[in-house]
Amino acid sequence: MTFIKKLNAAWTGNHSLLCVGLDPDVTRFPAELAGKPDAILSFCKAIIDATADLACSFKPQIAYFAALRAEDQLEEICRYIKTTYPTIPLVLDAKRGDIGATAEQYAREAFERYEADAVTVNPYMGFDSVAPYMEWKDKGAIVLCRTSNAGGSDLQFLDVGGKPLYQHVAQLVADKWNVNGQCALVVGATFPNELAQVRHIIGDMPLLVPGIGAQGGDIAATVHAGKTNNGNGMMINSSRAILYAKAIGDENYADAARRIALETRDAINQYRN
Repeated sequence: MTFIKKLNAAWTGNHSLLCVGLDPDVTRFPAELAGKPDAILSFCKAIIDATADLACSFKPQIAYFAALRAEDQLEEICRYIKTTYPTIPLVLDAKRGDIGATAEQYAREAFERYEADAVTVNPYMGFDSVAPYMEWKDKGAIVLCRTSNAGGSDLQFLDVGGKPLYQHVAQLVADKWNVNGQCALVVGATFPNELAQVRHIIGDMPLLVPGIGAQGGDIAATVHAGKTNNGNGMMINSSRAILYAKAIGDENYADAARRIALETRDAINQYRN
């Protein structure tokens, strides 16, 4: 099954647009995991189990693993998602951007080593830096467009032929790059007006939307701006707000994560129709 078909099935099957980001910060782990060599694996598996029926995708951020030399645990986590929850798309957040043979190796890393269904990529070096990912026709290439950070405006708002660069990227991907129907775009929830502009440009192409939760993006504005006519079209990511939710009463960290994920999924669904 292709990434796009799998994502469509997850939107419907779990009645969810929520993407659960896996950004493991060991300094914020619960005390019972302190000092354990497989703490990252244990933590992420517990979060995955607690939220799998509420998510349309999981998104591990590779830097959190690589910084701690924990790529082996990331491999185990990816394998766990693929075998235990095979209907939930796995998005590797790597933001790769290089050309030629190097890009080919990054594609192999994402799709062979980590078995991802899709990977985030940087379009700054042009189509030949993205093309190697598209050789994997059942996989997704999620292209950075209008990112959720304030500094994104330094480049993304530069005028390109009478329109900002982020709109040029959206048009380019929609009209020329998405020949196999496998592309998506990253557009931040922190900029709902720009999100609406991108949706208008790209039609029903999927969007990965970071910026709610800890970054403060408004859920109602995000859904209204980015949803497709059938109420789908987005993977709205929340990471820290779910991963490090404060437990209430007898909750453990996984139960707290599930509670926040459920609240977030349901808050998103209020505005889908």
